[in-house]
Amino acid sequence: MAWKTLDDMDFAGKRALVRVDINVPVENGVVTDTTRIERIIPTVDDIQEKGGKVILMAHFGRPKGQVVSEMSLEHIAPAVADVLGLPVTWVNSDYADAVAEMEDDEVLLLENLRFNPGEEKNDTGFAKRLASLGDIYVNDAFSAAHRAHASTEAIARLLPSCAGRLMAEELGALEKALGTPERPVVAVVGGAKVSTKLDLLGNLVGKVDHLVIGGGMANTFLAAQGINVGKSLCEHDLADTARDIRAKAEAAGCEIILPRDIVVAREFKAGAANETVAPDACPADAMILDAGPATVAYISEVLEKAKTLVWNGPLGAFEIAPFDAATNAAAAKAAELSKAGKLISVAGGGDTVAALNQAGAADDFTYISTAGGAFLEWMEGKELPGVAALG
Repeated sequence: MAWKTLDDMDFAGKRALVRVDINVPVENGVVTDTTRIERIIPTVDDIQEKGGKVILMAHFGRPKGQVVSEMSLEHIAPAVADVLGLPVTWVNSDYADAVAEMEDDEVLLLENLRFNPGEEKNDTGFAKRLASLGDIYVNDAFSAAHRAHASTEAIARLLPSCAGRLMAEELGALEKALGTPERPVVAVVGGAKVSTKLDLLGNLVGKVDHLVIGGGMANTFLAAQGINVGKSLCEHDLADTARDIRAKAEAAGCEIILPRDIVVAREFKAGAANETVAPDACPADAMILDAGPATVAYISEVLEKAKTLVWNGPLGAFEIAPFDAATNAAAAKAAELSKAGKLISVAGGGDTVAALNQAGAADDFTYISTAGGAFLEWMEGKELPGVAALG
């Protein structure tokens, strides 16, 4: 779909209402990771360079329509000012007065949108109140785009609207990965449970050429073939579903890649005694905690021939060594090919970003999405209300 960007708007002398995601981690009143704030710098700078004034709108936590003091954006305003290198004024209630008195280089930060019950209800009245403060609406919060909220959906219908730099970058990367990708396309999907990723798997088998299934999800697929997975994490009640997904993949010409060897252990702890065995040789008293080297070798072989990679979820229990080996090795291969310009690689989701960072591979991926739910829903092929409203 087509959406407008900052380049399509005239900001001279205008006030831009910019929806951002600065839902950052805070410990003892101190912001511990400013990544999300750093990613809004290009949009803020661009609007100001074009003669516009910036009013930031954001949520923080889940106050559920109540005023919760520890979730006030007042705590984050100093970090926003530090990162942007600009004067940032936190505004609690008298929005209109603060907007009227804005200096040219000053940035306003409105109080947590979710303190107002109208935000999550996508209330038109609340959206109109927000819209009255600006001339142009800019959505730079892809991570909130799967929510039809007043600040992401209703407001976009009340003002001239466009995507900010981060949103446009994210949408562009995703379009390259699954919209009109270069083939062959490989998807890596890992995680604990098939049940949380049914829509995702169902969508991907019709869009990709190879689908790598890892983590606890792979155990469910192995069990569905009649393989004994011992004490492994497994959803035995989803055996029929796993078989259906395999059948759909076969009909669509998509190769499903399951572990060709497995790493098993009797206990789930760092450095636990373990062994690598064939997928059908898991001892009854052991559990599968990672894919083995033969699996990684095959995944690497597939990646060598691929042009596009979409990654969501680890291949094993990556949180503790040595069960991070398959994830680390496959991620390193993808990073190496991406760095060499041979592969377009897009990854997203909380565990995924953590796993790729741990593997030291994240910096060489083509694009890492900071969005969790929105990235997953996009991979599931669902329309995102915050994006649709910009069209």
